Order: sequence, then structure tokens, then C-alpha cells
Amino acid sequence: MKVDLARELYKTWRDNARKNHPRDNQETQRLRIDDPQPLNAALSDLVSTRDWRQGIAEGSLFIEWLTVVGPEIGSHSTPIALVDGLLTIQATSSAWATQLTLMSSNLLSTISNSAPGALVEEIVVLPPNAPSWKKGIRTIRNSRGPRDTYG
Repeated sequence: MKVDLARELYKTWRDNARKNHPRDNQETQRLRIDDPQPLNAALSDLVSTRDWRQGIAEGSLFIEWLTVVGPEIGSHSTPIALVDGLLTIQATSSAWATQLTLMSSNLLSTISNSAPGALVEEIVVLPPNAPSWKKGIRTIRNSRGPRDTYG
């Protein structure tokens, strides 16, 4: 199994950031500006100053897709893009694309409950990619493709 180091580091940081441990003020306050600070504090400051909370929530939606939508739906769909509140999902078959389109309002409520920081307003479901008939040893250049294949 291939391990994604960046994903594992992100999950570790996110889990540690969610824990609210009471800390001593002496530990979090630095005496001088060039004194080292804890990595968790540095990352939290970076996220808050750059306003990355929504981007992190959207990234966690993609990473935890199977747990957000469930194993059955997650095994038959893949999130492709999230741009301006429009989540694009690709289904494994046209039947699943139809079912996911019909279930889009339920999926929106599930996503808003599971990933509260992610801004998802609309869902578009794409069918699987169709095979290309333009390549192969039995094709004619500059033709429109097979016209008698399906009877």
C-alpha cells in the first residue's frame, strides 16, 4: 500500500489542532522573537492569518470522502473538483450517476453536517468516461468514427 506522507502529516496536524489542551502561558509565550515555537502553534497561526480554514475543510472533504458519504456511495463515486460552491462528482456507471443526481439534496445535507467548513452549494454528477473510438489500428484518419457498430 502506497503511503502519502503529506496526507498523513495533514491528518496528524488536524487531529492535534482539534484537541484543546490547557497549556501553560510560559510554554506558548516566547521570550524573544527568534526563539523556536511549537510546530502546532506555527501552523495554527499560519492557517488563521492566511484564512485557509475553508480550504482545509474542502481538502478534508476530498480526503475523507468514504467516511462522509458512506462506503456504498463512496465506492461508486469520486469527487473531482470543488469550485465556487459547485462540487463535481464522477460516478462509476450511468446508473449511479442518475442515483446520485436524485440524491443530491441528501448529499448536500450530509456534506454540510460532516464537513462544516466546506462551502458546497450545488452538486453536479458526471457519468463515467466513455471509450474513445478514434484510436486504434482499424481507424480511418479524419473520419467521424464507427457508425455501424451498434446495428
